[in-house]
Amino acid sequence: MKRAKGDAAIIQVVARNVRARRKAAGLSQEELAHEATVDRTYVSQVERGQRNLTISVLARIVRALKTTPDALLTPGTSPPAKRTHGS
Repeated sequence: MKRAKGDAAIIQVVARNVRARRKAAGLSQEELAHEATVDRTYVSQVERGQRNLTISVLARIVRALKTTPDALLTPGTSPPAKRTHGS
């Protein structure tokens, strides 16, 4: 089944927001996956925009990141990445 035009755009928004919020929280993909009870490869696919999330998985990721659904679904709401030494 083909994706509608707007689907790719929202999937990319979610991808950017999940990655940015995960990094801002100082979590690895593996840690986020554990907290959200999904596989690490699933998180990787989400962050690359290759996975269309179900609502239930979105809810688990929201809880794991201690954020809200709108923070992951709204363009431009990603926090700045957490700074590490030397960055």
